[in-house]
Amino acid sequence: MQLPDATALDGELVVWDTAGRLAFERLQNRLARRGAGAARAAEEWPAHFVAFDLLRLSGTDTTSWPYRRRRAALESVFAARRLIAPWVLCPSTTEADVVREWLRWTSVGMAGVVYKRLGDAYKPSVRGWEKYKVRETSQAIVGAVTGSLTAPRTLLLGRYDDQGRLQYVGRTATLARAAGAAVGGLLARGRRGHPWTGWSFSVGWGSRGQLVVTLVEPELVVEVGVDVARDASGRWRHPARWHRARPDLSPADVPRLPSPPH
Repeated sequence: MQLPDATALDGELVVWDTAGRLAFERLQNRLARRGAGAARAAEEWPAHFVAFDLLRLSGTDTTSWPYRRRRAALESVFAARRLIAPWVLCPSTTEADVVREWLRWTSVGMAGVVYKRLGDAYKPSVRGWEKYKVRETSQAIVGAVTGSLTAPRTLLLGRYDDQGRLQYVGRTATLARAAGAAVGGLLARGRRGHPWTGWSFSVGWGSRGQLVVTLVEPELVVEVGVDVARDASGRWRHPARWHRARPDLSPADVPRLPSPPH
């Protein structure tokens, strides 16, 4: 079944990997392909459209309706048209206990929840909702820095995998000047044979821009705050928040990077 004519939904495309986690990088890979390659990718990594708002219904502009009315109409569309995959109706609730349960779904890559006021109209180009992200504290090993070695601006972080290779897992947000100076005093320039020799690092997740980095000896463990949005290789998609250096820990104390699903 399809949508009624002249109907528009607000939503998001998602792709799931074989382990049941959100795989944003596979969606990006599909968007970059054309022709036969795009068809093959669509068959291998099918996408679903998760609908969370209704903007037009059978030619009627619904953006001025309060959210509770738009939501009820959206649910009616799914029920009346018996929409199934690849159409997905985003769950919605006003029950705090249900939201707390959803926030435990981090194992599938759910980064948090979005909430709106029930009486608000839909305002195009205006953020009319808020997002609560699930964050956790984690440890990682500093393998390189941007900026100067004595007062780095950001830290490039790594973890060892099951084969004992230091893999890049993400980068911190820009450090405050005092934090940069403090951590700089604990770093040593990388020696010959550094595991990241010859590597290049992008400016951001999914970006083609390259960072100018200085390799450091992978000896210092740091504690950072991260959200649960990760790609299939375990890399954090968003910048990590600096918490503190952990010179009391050794790289062997940092959890190993799990092997990606096949």
